[in-house]
Amino acid sequence: MSTTRTTHEVRLIANSMRHDIITMVSKAKSGHPGGSLSCTDILATLFFTGVMNYDEDDPASPERDFLILSKGHAAPALYAAFHQVGWVRDDELGTLRQLGTRLQGHPDRNALPGVEVCSGSLGQGLSIAAGAALGFKADAPEGSRPRHVFCVCGDGELQEGSNWEALMFAPNHGLSNLTMFLDLNNLQIDGDVRKVNSLGDVDAKLAAFGWHVIHTDGHDIERLHAAVEDALAFSAAPTAIVCDTIKGKGVSFMENEAGWHGKAPNEEETALALADLDAERAQIEKEA
Repeated sequence: MSTTRTTHEVRLIANSMRHDIITMVSKAKSGHPGGSLSCTDILATLFFTGVMNYDEDDPASPERDFLILSKGHAAPALYAAFHQVGWVRDDELGTLRQLGTRLQGHPDRNALPGVEVCSGSLGQGLSIAAGAALGFKADAPEGSRPRHVFCVCGDGELQEGSNWEALMFAPNHGLSNLTMFLDLNNLQIDGDVRKVNSLGDVDAKLAAFGWHVIHTDGHDIERLHAAVEDALAFSAAPTAIVCDTIKGKGVSFMENEAGWHGKAPNEEETALALADLDAERAQIEKEA
């Protein structure tokens, strides 16, 4: 089963994941570094703090929880997590977006074990997650914990109407085995989310729809871990973990820059990005 790591170890894993993200996107000369870097700590928390049930030796284990990356363009972050688990080989990292690779530009369940749903058509992941959670709840033996579904959504995609149908559906069916992460980095391909189509007071809106809402720092592993533990213990409604994040987190010149939504760094920029991450790693190691 999955291995539980300390907060310090998970921070180092997240740093390694960011390193992989930059390396993959740079090699491919295309991809989405900004949103991949913003959700890295969320994925690291799910995979390595022990909160998500999965089998490191069998990504298709019938008892596993589901993880759906609704913001499918952040696939490099998912592949980086899989690399740390052992589901993606070292020699595959350089094949992102190449013809015939398992590492498609958006997650492909037909290509890569561990991917539950082909995603990338924004606004659909949460509806699929709600359906899966409903099925798991129905299938669970009486008195047992149903399999849990975790769904990572982007703030830009929350502008899609289909998400709000799912947000109504889940509380109405008491899907306490569903947790949505909202990667609230406030930037989308067209610019500032608040200017393109503001979500307004998203916490209040989610609560009004009947969700249990937790607002937290999406880059603080301890707080993310605590938020997921809270969600798993809450049995009255689905949980929305609203995560304040920084687009391009960890790379100084990418942070809070919408232009890095879907642009690969050149050779010089890649070197600068990796130097930033190496410096961060050295600082984390000092804090041990």
